[in-house]
Amino acid sequence: MALSADESVRLGELLTSRAEPVTQRWTETIARQLRGRLSQAELVRQVQELHRAMVDALSKGAVDLNAEEATELRAVLAEFSRGQARQGFSATETATGVFALKEALLSTLKADQSVETLRDYVAFSAFVDQMGLFTFETFVRTRESLIADQAEQLLELSTPVVKLWEGVVAVPLVGTLDSARAQVVMERLLQTLVDTGSPYAIIDITGVPAVDTQVAQHILKTVVAARLMGADCIISGIRPQIAQTIVALGIEFGDIATKASLADALRHVLRLTGVETSRRQSRREA
Repeated sequence: MALSADESVRLGELLTSRAEPVTQRWTETIARQLRGRLSQAELVRQVQELHRAMVDALSKGAVDLNAEEATELRAVLAEFSRGQARQGFSATETATGVFALKEALLSTLKADQSVETLRDYVAFSAFVDQMGLFTFETFVRTRESLIADQAEQLLELSTPVVKLWEGVVAVPLVGTLDSARAQVVMERLLQTLVDTGSPYAIIDITGVPAVDTQVAQHILKTVVAARLMGADCIISGIRPQIAQTIVALGIEFGDIATKASLADALRHVLRLTGVETSRRQSRREA
């Protein structure tokens, strides 16, 4: 429902002439909902900025939120929504902060109970509803973007590539290895091989709870990609349960070296590079 030209003018005049009581009541209503989760100074700043943007849009003749005259108002609402999302507020709290303007407007119109005033309030409320819905939608998009960014960051943090020795890097995998994570593992490993010039890479699956055909395929693709870069891969962390599962599934690792532990894999690589290693035997007291 769009405002008429006359209603737009009257709403703009109302917000301008009663700016102080409207913004004060608006601020008080939001403050009760947030219960001190936002500083008073920041809350006042947000309300005044929204109020100014509304007055500016209405003074230009905006009859609804999609009008060209409301471009700046939409930008202010979008920035308000994004800020609320980043600060951890909910979508309901964000939209309710805009809907609180209705109560502020109603308090200024109570003295005049004419039919025309009632019609104006209904029209004003519809305009505020548009603002609230726009704020809600923007909040949801922002929150989805934040979640996607955080998921990507978690993927990177959960797939570190560690330099164990000169010419030897390792990828300790922990948790389930799906397609998205396997792609990150491959990219990070290949980039590290290029950066360090390492001829050997150890893929440690000690922290992988189970290995099925899909997980094995991801590992094999990573090994093949590393070989194309001129590096040999060793798979470590082959526990008895995983070994039995691999045999039962008929998965073939071919000529890829496998070891029971990361330490065994590192000793294997060091032998290949000509570095002598020895195991320390614990001495028993006589």
